[in-house]
Amino acid sequence: MSVWFDGSQQIDCSIEDVKRALQDPGDLYAGVVRHMPGMTSVEVLERSAGSVIIQTNEGTMTRTAITVNLDHDPVTLDVDEEYQAGTSVTTTAHFRDEFTPTDTGVSHRLIISDLTASGVLGFFYRRLGSAKMGSAFLTAYATHLHDTST
Repeated sequence: MSVWFDGSQQIDCSIEDVKRALQDPGDLYAGVVRHMPGMTSVEVLERSAGSVIIQTNEGTMTRTAITVNLDHDPVTLDVDEEYQAGTSVTTTAHFRDEFTPTDTGVSHRLIISDLTASGVLGFFYRRLGSAKMGSAFLTAYATHLHDTST
């Protein structure tokens, strides 16, 4: 496993809010992606127990091999992603989200590994994009989970 991004943050919500959100990963991913920079349209095209396909204004995101573990600490979510951004670049990666209850909310750790990205743009994305994209995902998760918490 080659780690491309590993970061964490505090989220102002409860672990019960996270567990509720993880009951439907399709809705969770669509909600998170809506908060990513540059996203103006996000639509779930297809979903099943272990996968979801999301169309955005930038391309098509296919998340497969979705595995949720609600019974242990930390609560985890694993997924493989392929993202076709127009015709210029396709990325694949494994995402692992770990959610741990704290005194002030939930600690969220995101690990993005085994990233591949095609073409010249993919080369620059692989080399320069990890901090920006990883931080954007962390922020989007925090915003979505905070906004949907009870």
